[in-house]
Formats: sequence, C-alpha cells, structure tokens
Amino acid sequence: MRALTWQGKRTVSVEDVPDPTIQEPTDAIIRVTSTGICGSDLHLYEVLGPFMDAGDVIGHEPMGIVEEVGSAVTHIRPGDRVVIPFNIACGHCWMCERGLQSQCETTQVREQGSGAALLGYSRLYGSVPGGQAQYLRVPHADYGPIKVPHTGPDEQWLFLSDVVPTAWQGVQYANLSKGDTLAVLGLGPIGQMAARIGVHLGYRVIGVDPVAERRHMAARHGVEVMDMQGWGGREVPELLREATGGRGPDGVVDAVGMEAHGSPVAKAAHQAVGILPGPVGRAAMKTSGVDRLNALHTAIDAVRRGGTVSLSGVYGGMQDPMPMLTMFDKQITLREGQCNVRRWIDDLLPLVDDPSDPLGVLDLTTHTAPLEDAPAMYETFQKKQDGCIKVVLKP
Repeated sequence: MRALTWQGKRTVSVEDVPDPTIQEPTDAIIRVTSTGICGSDLHLYEVLGPFMDAGDVIGHEPMGIVEEVGSAVTHIRPGDRVVIPFNIACGHCWMCERGLQSQCETTQVREQGSGAALLGYSRLYGSVPGGQAQYLRVPHADYGPIKVPHTGPDEQWLFLSDVVPTAWQGVQYANLSKGDTLAVLGLGPIGQMAARIGVHLGYRVIGVDPVAERRHMAARHGVEVMDMQGWGGREVPELLREATGGRGPDGVVDAVGMEAHGSPVAKAAHQAVGILPGPVGRAAMKTSGVDRLNALHTAIDAVRRGGTVSLSGVYGGMQDPMPMLTMFDKQITLREGQCNVRRWIDDLLPLVDDPSDPLGVLDLTTHTAPLEDAPAMYETFQKKQDGCIKVVLKP
C-alpha cells in the first residue's frame, strides 16, 4: 500500500509499505477514505524528530470502511463506515472505566513514561503505524472505532477522530457557566472548534490569532476576534481585560501549544534538539527540553483571578519555567491532557449528525488533496500559506 512516512526533520514522503494484517483477535483493518493532517503532526515534522525513525507511518485522524475484523470484534463488521479515535484504548481497564481513555492502562507506553498509545505518533506513544495511508490496522477495535452512517461526506464525521472531542474537552475543562467569557488562543483547527463549541454552549467567545484567514473563519461562527500579530508583551492580556470589564476572561483555552510564536530562545532550543542524533536528542528532550511558552504565559496573565486555563495545545518540555507566583496569587486552575476521545462521543454524535451543523464541521476543511500530495500539504500547512487551516487527505 501507499503511506506517508517520516524521513527526517521537515521531510516526509509517500512510499510503498507492507499492507497491514490482523495480528490480534481485537484488531480490525480499515480502508482509509479520509485522513486529516493535525497541528500535532507538525510537532513530528519539526520538533519531535529524536523520537521518530525513518519510515514511520504517521497520521492519527483517519476514517474509512472496515475490510476485516479479528475474532473478538463484534460491534463492527466488514462494510461498516467508521471513525478511528487517535488514542488506542481497551475500554475495560481502571482508567477507561473512569473516562480516562488517554491513560489506558492496557496500552500505556511505560518504557517512555507515557499514557495510552497513539496512532502514528512516535516512540513516545508506541510507534504504532498511523492513518495517513491507504489501509490501517486498528488495535483494540473491539472498543475504539466509532460507527457512523453511510450518509454525508467524510468531512461531516472525520473530525470525531480528534478535532471535535479535543476541542470539546478543552472547553469542558475551562469550567464555565452560560454567559461566561471564554478566550481561545490560537484559531487553528482545535481553536476554531473550541470557539464554536463555546458559542454553542452559550458563552461569549473571544478568539485570538495573528492570521487573518483564521480570524475570518471564526467570525463566521459568532466568535469575536482579535487581530494580533504575535504573542509577545502584554498586549493580548491587556486587551482581553479591557474587553471583560478589567477582570479578564473566566476561562482561557490555549490551543497553540509548544510552538507558539514569539519565543526565540525556546525556538532555537527546539531546532538544536531536533538535529541531534536520536538517542542524544531523546535524552535532551526528556531532561532539558523547554517549550515555546508565550501562549501559555499569555493565558495565565489574561485569565481572571479564580479562573481556569485549559490546555488543548500540546506541550512536551521537561524544564518549562512557569510563573508560579502569579498562578498561586491569582488562584488559577490549570487543566490539561490528551483528549479522552471515547468519553465525549455520546455528547458529540448528535451534534455532528444534526443537519443544521451546529458546530460547523462542514466549514473547517480548507484543503483536500490526494495522499500523494501530502508532503507539499505539510509544508503549506506549517507555513500557513494559501489560507490553509485544515487539510484532509484522500488515500
């Protein structure tokens, strides 16, 4: 089959790789019909190279048609249309039973000190072949796959794999009440959806992003937007306080993560670690890694006293300096973590299935391309060229 493979920093290529096969009774094989490029994939492309191996198949936002199932898989069968959550969970361990599928004790990558295994996401999360490919082996398919109708385009359902539940969890973690103000930092795919979810739930939502196309998209969905050209200084917090009676937003979702603009020292550290040999780079990332923290520090500065900062953007540093005096003095609640996809699906399926499209899932994709064009689309997405906000590949 054809699959997108990681070859080195900022280098991916579509190659012939072996077709996946059933390895466990709980496996399934799907023919991938659509698969997204996620902002988290750009971390593999740019920062997390020390945890990658040449030839790794990447991608963690797939959906498609079931081709084959193992003997223990009974809730789906060949011919079904399914969306595959990005985290691999068993559904029956202590963590899964408590809605913490991203911490699944059956698939935890203990040798790396990580939570549940993820599709297509480096040694840190199990080196499981990913979904930017023609076919995908789905581990724990007796629990994970989300069966969806054969009606509607893939783009109606695809984002249940990651974007919609990740954004939903981010907003839920912000702990707001109807009428409260939510600020969303970063209006990429997760930020777009988090902002729309906030509007749907009855919050006042202010979205902040330096890219005009992203602000325009958010504004179409009832989001107030701020025209920022960077994350530096106190400009964003001051304007957010001005917009909220001097107090600050009740909750802030940081949908940017470790590669925020305006962090030149940390950017240089990322670049240095990214070119170190694998074992040396992995050790450096685990012991001395520092993230680009401007978005997170902006969130902490901007949120009102007693408010909540919710992290949906991915962070990976182990030596990140944090303004603990400010956090303690302001009595801030901080919540974060990989999304527990399956926990939120019962809430989200009715919204995604609603013909009125209340979350605007059909107004998120800006670029659709065949799998063979994936290397060019990675570059376009990373450089924010051509109005690129969300890419869907069609294997």
